[in-house]
Amino acid sequence: MAESEQDKTEAPTPKKRADAAKQGDVLQSRDLATALVIVGGAAWLALAGPWMLGALKDMLASALSFDAGAVEGFDPGRAVVRLLLVVALPLAALLGITLIAAVAAPALLGSLGFRTDALGFKPNKMNPMAGLSRMFGKQGLAELVKSLAKVGVLGAVGVWLLMGRAREIVHMGTRDAAGALAEVGSVFVLAILVMAVALAAIAMIDVPTQIFQRMSRLRMTKEEVKEEHKQSEGSPELKAQIRRRQHETLRASARGAIAEATVVLANPTHFAVALRYRPGQDAAPMVVARGRGDTALAIRALADEHAVPVLRYPQLARALYFTARTGQTVREDLYLAVATVLAFVFNLDRSLDAESRQPDVTVPPDARFDEDGRRE
Repeated sequence: MAESEQDKTEAPTPKKRADAAKQGDVLQSRDLATALVIVGGAAWLALAGPWMLGALKDMLASALSFDAGAVEGFDPGRAVVRLLLVVALPLAALLGITLIAAVAAPALLGSLGFRTDALGFKPNKMNPMAGLSRMFGKQGLAELVKSLAKVGVLGAVGVWLLMGRAREIVHMGTRDAAGALAEVGSVFVLAILVMAVALAAIAMIDVPTQIFQRMSRLRMTKEEVKEEHKQSEGSPELKAQIRRRQHETLRASARGAIAEATVVLANPTHFAVALRYRPGQDAAPMVVARGRGDTALAIRALADEHAVPVLRYPQLARALYFTARTGQTVREDLYLAVATVLAFVFNLDRSLDAESRQPDVTVPPDARFDEDGRRE
């Protein structure tokens, strides 16, 4: 049975978003790209505009200045290159700024990259009916409304700007040519800057809209989420990748220390503390590795690989985590609790009874912490 949009109630999983990105369905905003390019061009006009005018003035003066030797040895190619070199640098600066702005738009949205899967042949893109539905459907209507709104906003900004400078524009004819040109240049630069700010404001509205639309487009049904979870759990590649990340989480010294640990106390996944005690060698039990979050998971994974017992003692694990650093012995008021656990581990090794019940331990009130390190 076909799935309706109402059935897609679950947010897209990271795998769903990654697969969509490989197919070319990435977050993009044409308004943001346009705004960044226009802002870059406006910045170039404001900062490098006089530089460009000076270069054009030098080019014109150089083109109109010549002597008899220049006429006799006239070389059109050399003359053109010489004239273009005068304005090449400011034009190169404009090209560089606009190129950086164009690349910055997808980079800011996290969609920068080349995706070969997006270049594949897609028969559904060739279907005229599908194209008409996109043009005249909800998406097409939304794009039309958005385009009309942008035209209205930018038009209103342009009218407001011209009305505000109407007196200066009218009196330009009474000024000398240089002053009039300077006034035209200032009005033009101001207009570009104001339009750039307006486009940036539109982009700030468009980007959240595009994020919402993409998330809605990629939403999943509960069955799809369950199926993906089953596939991920059974994937040998994913399990190998998780183990590799867990190993990379710990330093080489910590990995070696866990291999020599006597026991690992867990909470069960938030905290993990690896203890070592060798009768006759260690004066007291020592913390050889400790961590929380991903580090705790890595400690547990390495303990399983090296057959180090992992016992669930949440309160004791937190007490050891917050009262001792790696390489330090456990605090004296925790000796009794730790000794009880170690005695159980040593007896477990001798009896090889994996079903033995863990003993209860008591953590002193001064050593009881919550997950944020606050005393309970």
